[in-house]
Amino acid sequence: MRAIYACDPARSRGRLVPEDESAFRSPFQRDRDRIIHASAFRRLKHKTQVFVEHEGDYFRTRLTHSLEVAQVARTMARALGLDEDLTEAVALAHDLGHPPFGHTGEDALAAAMAPYGGFDHNAQAIRIVTHLERHYAEFDGLNLTWETLEGIAKHNGPVVEPIPWALAACCDRHDLELHTHASAEAQVAALADDVAYNHHDLHDGLRAELFSTDELAELPILRGCFAEVDRLYPGLNYYRRRHEALRRFFGVLVEDVLAQSQARLAEIDPHSPEDVRAAGRPVVRFSDALFADLKEIRAFLFRRMYRAPKVVEMRAEVTKVVAELFPFFMAHPEELPKQWRKDVEAVAGDETALARIVSDYIAGMTDRFALQRHATLIGGMELPRVL
Repeated sequence: MRAIYACDPARSRGRLVPEDESAFRSPFQRDRDRIIHASAFRRLKHKTQVFVEHEGDYFRTRLTHSLEVAQVARTMARALGLDEDLTEAVALAHDLGHPPFGHTGEDALAAAMAPYGGFDHNAQAIRIVTHLERHYAEFDGLNLTWETLEGIAKHNGPVVEPIPWALAACCDRHDLELHTHASAEAQVAALADDVAYNHHDLHDGLRAELFSTDELAELPILRGCFAEVDRLYPGLNYYRRRHEALRRFFGVLVEDVLAQSQARLAEIDPHSPEDVRAAGRPVVRFSDALFADLKEIRAFLFRRMYRAPKVVEMRAEVTKVVAELFPFFMAHPEELPKQWRKDVEAVAGDETALARIVSDYIAGMTDRFALQRHATLIGGMELPRVL
C-alpha cells in the first residue's frame, strides 16, 4: 500500500512536453522504460566502476552496478510504501552521466572543462535525458516526468551554488527546486547506490586479489558476518564462505537503512511528498553507528584498492587518454561523427559551446571506444593490468 508521503503518479507534476497518458503504464513506469531503452543506458555495459573494461569479465560495470542499485532500491521502496517505479527509474538513471573510466575519467574531463563551466556526472545525466538522447519526433531527450528529473538531479541532496551549467540549463526550462531535498523515492535510490557499491567493491577487490578474505574478516560489520557463517557452516570452502559473508553484509546495510528510515519518518511524520522535500534533512539514511563503520571500510578500500599501485598506474594511463582526446577534438572538430559536426556548425565561433559538444561526445564514450579513438587519432598505449 502506498504511503501518504509517497509520490503518486496520478499527481505527477508532468512532463515538459505534454503527452497523452498510457492506458496501461503509469508515468513513472514509462520513465523507467524510456531509461532502459536509452542509448546511454546500453553504453553503461562497457563503462567501468573501478577497473577498466579490458581487465576481465567478472568485475562490475556501470550497467551491472545500475541493475544492482535498482534491485536494492525497489526492495527498500516496497518496504517503505513508496512508489517502486519512480524509485527504480531514478536508480537506473543515476549513473548515465559518467564518462569512460569511472571517476578517473570524470576527474580528467572536469579538468579539461574547467575553463568552460566544468563537468559533473549528475548534471551530465540530466543533460542526457533532456537533450542528448535524440530519438523522439516531438522532443529532444526522454521527456521524463518532473519527479524523475528531480530525483536524478537531487538524489544526493539539495544542489548548492555553484550550480553545474548543464543542470542550470535544464532548470531554466523546468524548475527542479534544487534548494530542497528530493522525494523519499530518490533518497532511497541514493542509499541503494551506497549499499551496492560498498558491497561490490569488496567483492571486486577480493577477485582482483588486492586484499585477502582474512583481512576482510577483521573489518567492522564483516567481522560479525564471517563469524556467523563460520558458526553455521564450519569448514565451508573459501569462495562460498566469502559469498555468504558478503551477502550477510549486504543484508545488514539494507536492514539498517530501513530501520533508521522508518524511525526518521515516524519522527518527521510527513503527510505528503512535499513534506519530505521540506523536512530540511534526509529521511532515508544509515544509522550513525553503521555509517561510522562504513567509513572505516571505505578507508580500507581507499588504501588497498583505489590507491593500489596497479590501480594508480592504470588511472594515470586512462587520464592521459581523456586529457589528450579533449584538445584533439577541440582542434579537429571535423573528426567528430557526422551528427556531432552538425551541432558544431551551429555554434561556429563559440569556443565554450564547442567545448561542451566535445565534452558530451567524450562523456558518452565507453572505455573500449575511448581507447580505440585514442589509438586511431593520437597513438595507442599498452595499458597495464590489475590482474
